[in-house]
Amino acid sequence: MANIDTKCIHAGWSPKNGEPRQVPIYQSTTFKYDTSDDMGKLFDLESSGYFYTRLQNPTNDYVAEKLCALEGGVAAMLTSSGQAANFFAVFNICEAGDHFISSSSIYGGTYNLFGVTMKKMGIECTFVDQNLPYEELAKFIKPNTKLIFGETITNPTCCILDFEKFSKLAHDHGLPLIVDNTFATPVLCRPFEHGADIVTHSTTKYIDGHASSVGGAIVDSGNFDWLKNPEKFPGLTTPDDSYHGLIYAEKFGKGAYITKATVQMMRDLGSIQSPQNAYYIQLGLESLHLRMARHCENALKIATYLENHPKVAWVNYAGLKSSEYYELAQKYCPNGVCGVLCFGVKGGRDASIKFMDGLKFVSIVTHVADAKTCLLHPASHTHRQLSEEQLKEAGINPDLIRLSVGIEDADDIIADIEQSLANIEV
Repeated sequence: MANIDTKCIHAGWSPKNGEPRQVPIYQSTTFKYDTSDDMGKLFDLESSGYFYTRLQNPTNDYVAEKLCALEGGVAAMLTSSGQAANFFAVFNICEAGDHFISSSSIYGGTYNLFGVTMKKMGIECTFVDQNLPYEELAKFIKPNTKLIFGETITNPTCCILDFEKFSKLAHDHGLPLIVDNTFATPVLCRPFEHGADIVTHSTTKYIDGHASSVGGAIVDSGNFDWLKNPEKFPGLTTPDDSYHGLIYAEKFGKGAYITKATVQMMRDLGSIQSPQNAYYIQLGLESLHLRMARHCENALKIATYLENHPKVAWVNYAGLKSSEYYELAQKYCPNGVCGVLCFGVKGGRDASIKFMDGLKFVSIVTHVADAKTCLLHPASHTHRQLSEEQLKEAGINPDLIRLSVGIEDADDIIADIEQSLANIEV
């Protein structure tokens, strides 16, 4: 299967004669073996298989395999949420005393995870302005820096990551680049083709597509050589005492990163995705290529409408030629930049909130990136835990509205926006 449209439907699960056409749900916590030795080999990582769903489940693996095929990776795993995916992705590399760099323009929950919770674990994160030139960004790298993190399309500011700059920054210093590809999905951008080493997803968003299941995923490209600078990555290059001195990078090669994340991170932290939710994600993946095209088409129409509206102060959508990120979007997301945009209403924060409250079917929800058009005010909602200084650092204006354009008829979305704007005095 060469084309991603076909992979969305057929990758991951290949039923044999008489087997179900749809991915089966293995709703079991445990798996039976005939002998003690058979199970012992699983615990020693001498053979592959399943023994407890807290670590692995066949349904999850079939779906992870599909997502891995879509991203062009070598191995993948599902997690209970996108938040868990980002935590596992970083914690699988970093230990107490380590440091990593992240773009400041990331989802508020991830910002808090990196800047507060992981700090309590002895892991330091430096947040940087991703628009800084290479030379300035390089100054933030320390001897104990272990990775660089960013988002393909930032949430909620809708900026585009300069992959060329960030992958060069990472690789010049012997570091892996981790990219959250949630908003773009592999349909619109495949970060591995632009230098990223590891990709994460909140599958809760476009991949599920219907706000029906929470989940996350990690995909490894297999391209980063952990053994090139083994002193930087002891978790992967030195013996693991919990597995009789096994060295992941030596034993599992390109599969080392995901293997460690599964048998160590998932074993100890247990943020497994439920097989039922994995099934829902599988259903979402089958229509992902169709939905993303409609999301992009609708978003460009709405962004163009807003850009020309006299009561709208500003619009940021990388699909607009007026956007400072337009060239980057054409380079990395030539088929569209998802359905999420942000804008502000003239009159500031109060006017933006009044506009939101006046909408009819466009709903105010915490969620983003599904079939239904929705919006929120990040400073009051998703990023409420950030200080004014942190909000400014993340590029979140007090009037910023994040609009997630759905797959309804664009004219109906515009009509709802228009009637609410009509009540705003500027």
